[in-house]
Amino acid sequence: MITGKVKSQIDSIWDTFWTGGITNSITILEQMTYLFFMKMLDDAQIKKEAAANLLGGTISNPVFKEGMWHNPDSDRDVPYSNLRWHNFVNFEAERMFQTISKDAFIFIKTLNEGRESAYSRFMENATFLIPNPRTLVKIVEGVDQLDMNNRDTMGDVYEYILSKMAASGNNGQFRTPRHIIRMMVELMQPTLKDTICDPAMGSAGFIVESAKYLTDHYKNELLKKENANHYKNSMLHGFDTDQTMLRIGAMNLMLHGVENPDIRYLDSLSTDNTDENRYTLCLANPPFAGSIDNEAVSKSLLAITKTKKTELLFVALFTRMLTVGGRCASIVPDGVLFGNSSGHKAIRKELIDNQRLQAVISMPSGVFQPYSGVSTAVLVFTKTDAGGTDKVWFYDMKADGYSLDQKRDAVKENDIPDVIARFRNLEAEEDRTRKEQSFLVPVEEIRENDYDLSINKYKEVERVKVEYEKPEVVLGRIEALQGEINEAIKEFREKYF
Repeated sequence: MITGKVKSQIDSIWDTFWTGGITNSITILEQMTYLFFMKMLDDAQIKKEAAANLLGGTISNPVFKEGMWHNPDSDRDVPYSNLRWHNFVNFEAERMFQTISKDAFIFIKTLNEGRESAYSRFMENATFLIPNPRTLVKIVEGVDQLDMNNRDTMGDVYEYILSKMAASGNNGQFRTPRHIIRMMVELMQPTLKDTICDPAMGSAGFIVESAKYLTDHYKNELLKKENANHYKNSMLHGFDTDQTMLRIGAMNLMLHGVENPDIRYLDSLSTDNTDENRYTLCLANPPFAGSIDNEAVSKSLLAITKTKKTELLFVALFTRMLTVGGRCASIVPDGVLFGNSSGHKAIRKELIDNQRLQAVISMPSGVFQPYSGVSTAVLVFTKTDAGGTDKVWFYDMKADGYSLDQKRDAVKENDIPDVIARFRNLEAEEDRTRKEQSFLVPVEEIRENDYDLSINKYKEVERVKVEYEKPEVVLGRIEALQGEINEAIKEFREKYF
């Protein structure tokens, strides 16, 4: 969890942007991310150089080479050393401003040296907007104090910045809490054989967390050329309709060693998206605000659920995009679980009768604070195109490790480890009763209940009979107590008055 010290550092950087005349929160995030990226690149190479020095060797394929770098924008040569954070951070204000805005920024824009990639495509139109040396120096000084080598800390920093964006009323929809993303990735346990997609990627949280999971769990296997090529070039896919988020996502993935992810500008629900039977794993928190024009929606999705609601259309999209045997974990609003419209019922029937629905994990409504108090759940299913749902596992998550108010402070209560452990051992859930926090429900019972997937439909509430004293007994006790009080008052008056 982010500390008070780091929060104050980010607040100070944020305030410096405002003082410098940059008040749009998405612009602040974008400009801050460029500087984070510059520092991360240098910190990562310093770490590699230190390890190589201990072993008496050199690092292969360094980002910052020896000698000179040719700046294609100004057609001049610049020492690679000038492009490194630990060097230019010590430059005087005007020289720092010129170096970062004219050289270092162009360097990260053209980092792939002209090779076509997601990163180079989305950096092509990037613009450096910090207006003057004084503002830049203050921002750089703030960023310099952050520990870029600590992945978890930087994840918390990024999440805190997104929370500030939401607080200012802009772009809060891009944020899914990182610990919820991590829970969903842990539930699905991606492997090196997977081809993973988030068709509503936002800032690429699910894709980045999947990449981290794979590098943590398959470190040795990734040394093999075939696995490394798949990981870097063909494993991870994401689509969005916001160029800024695509740029930020591409930078995040590049920092995790994913050099050429399939990150594209694409309206996933439209006819432009023709992906079918392509991915083995989908992870997403698709948008579920408002409706869309049916004319723009792919007819193959409307064939599954005739609706304008994006949350239903995205679930239909997952069933189309996945290969047979492919898995999906997606966040949905609670309305998907029990909505009475024909579209709601159609998508639930699709998951239960035509696919294999495995789990419905109901999350507490405070999970998305401070952005929204909407109640949500995680749906987990496998594409079969032939049914196969036998029993559906329900879990009533009551705590996620943070307070469920606007502050979202860390607390001891946390069901997430239990969710993961129980999902990985569903056989042991057979003996659980409906009075417990998780249990299995036979598919026949779900069909009998009109395909309702709300946990309260199946949960048994234990009512304890309470015996109360008769009114005359309670009244007698009150009168006796009143008598004692009157006697005490009488004694007090006689003694002091």
